[in-house]
Amino acid sequence: MILDSLKNASASLSLNPRFKIAFDYIRNNDLSKMEPGKIILDGDHLYISLVELDGKKPEAAKMEAHKKYIDIQIVLVGQETMGWTAIENCKKEIDPYNAENDIVFYTDKPTTYVTVNPGEFVIFFPEDGHAPAISDGRIKKAIVKVLI
Repeated sequence: MILDSLKNASASLSLNPRFKIAFDYIRNNDLSKMEPGKIILDGDHLYISLVELDGKKPEAAKMEAHKKYIDIQIVLVGQETMGWTAIENCKKEIDPYNAENDIVFYTDKPTTYVTVNPGEFVIFFPEDGHAPAISDGRIKKAIVKVLI
């Protein structure tokens, strides 16, 4: 997991060749003014889901993980807390891995929490279990899906 400011995004570009395309798009477009939906940058290899949602209490946030995609989650409006734990510590699956949606949920609880503000991002790799959408208010965010 990486937490950083969008101002420092260039430090993460070497982690995956698709990160540059994603961060260039984010830098050149005001995602906070766009309607929720899907933005295709490179087919199934790289896309952005813009979502608006009501925040959850920590106990209602489900731990999730992905096997095929890296998540870059960027808070656009509001403030979001996200839980984290190493995937190797996630032992209690709610349902088996859904390959079509590239997601598995766990009942395990986060070991660490980070609060993300507009202008900041978190990168979750397949080895990162994460519990997003913890907030007292409404959140608008971009979830960049990067095929590994």
